[in-house]
Amino acid sequence: MGIGDKMRGLASSAQEGVKSTTMSLFHISLRLITGLLLGLTLALIGQELAGYGTFALLFVMVVVVAVIMKLLANWSFGQILIFDLICVLVVMLLRMYILVAP
Repeated sequence: MGIGDKMRGLASSAQEGVKSTTMSLFHISLRLITGLLLGLTLALIGQELAGYGTFALLFVMVVVVAVIMKLLANWSFGQILIFDLICVLVVMLLRMYILVAP
């Protein structure tokens, strides 16, 4: 095994490591964005219904983000994106209900 083969193997393993790290960071950021949007939405709904303060709003957001991060940990990118699509459709349905309701 010559020096060229070793360098080729090193470059290949470095490339695979970068690819794996990038996909992992993208997966974490996708889960975090999903959790933050759902957390903010649910916390604002709870704040309007119950009338609690800023600290409780932040607490609810952190709890929802933690639950979503844990729930979506084993899901693939496609499953998370479909979950996001379903959430957007539910939000649009609620918006329509609010606009139509007297």
